[in-house]
Amino acid sequence: MTHVFEQEMAELKEKLLTMASQAESATSRAVQALVERDDDLARRVQEEDALLDHLEMEVDETSIGLLAKAPLASDLRLITVAMKISQNLERVGDEATKIARRSVDLSNEPQLKPYVDIPRMATMALDMLKEALDAFVNRLPDKARDIIPRDKEVDGVNKQLHRELASFMVENPATITRCLHLMVISKSLERIADHAKNIAEEVVYLYEARDIRHAGKGAAATPSAA
Repeated sequence: MTHVFEQEMAELKEKLLTMASQAESATSRAVQALVERDDDLARRVQEEDALLDHLEMEVDETSIGLLAKAPLASDLRLITVAMKISQNLERVGDEATKIARRSVDLSNEPQLKPYVDIPRMATMALDMLKEALDAFVNRLPDKARDIIPRDKEVDGVNKQLHRELASFMVENPATITRCLHLMVISKSLERIADHAKNIAEEVVYLYEARDIRHAGKGAAATPSAA
C-alpha cells in the first residue's frame, strides 16, 4: 500500500467524521430550536443542510477514486462502507432539517404540552449515532452489535407518543395541526435511530466481513469472502 493511498484513506475517514459531527449537531440544534421556540436557530439548521449534501458528494468522489486503487478486500470493504455511512449521515441531516422546519411551524402556535418524550428520543438516537461512529473509528464490532437492539427502544417511545397525540386529536380537534407536526418530528427521530442502527450494522460488516442486516437481533450471517 502506497503512502499516497494511505493518506487518501485517512482523508476519507476524516470526511466521514466531519459529516458525523455536522449531522449530530444539526439534530441536537433542531430539537433545541423546538424546545426553546427559537426560529432563528431552526432556520440556521435548514440552511446548513447543504454542507452535509456537499460532504456526501465529496465522500462519494473520493471513494470512487480509491476503489480502483484498493489492493485488499479489507480496503474495498472500508471504501464501500464509507459510502454507505455517508449516505446515512446525509439522511440524518435531512431529518434534522425536517425537525427544524416543523419547529418553526409549531412556534407560531401555543405549546401543546411540555416536551419530554421528544428530547428523550433525541438523546437516545444521538447516543446510538455517536457510539456507532465510535465503533467505526476504534474498530469495535462488538460495540456496534450492542447498539442495534436499542433501535427498538426508540421505536417504542415513538409509538407511545403517537398514541398520546392521536388521543389529543380525538379529544380536541383544534390540536390536530400541532399534533401532526409533533408526529412528524417524532418519526424523524425514530428514523435517525434507524440510520444509527444501519451504521452499526455496516461497522460489523467492515470488521468481521459479516452482513447482519437481515439476520435479526445482530446475529451473524454467513461470512463474506475476506
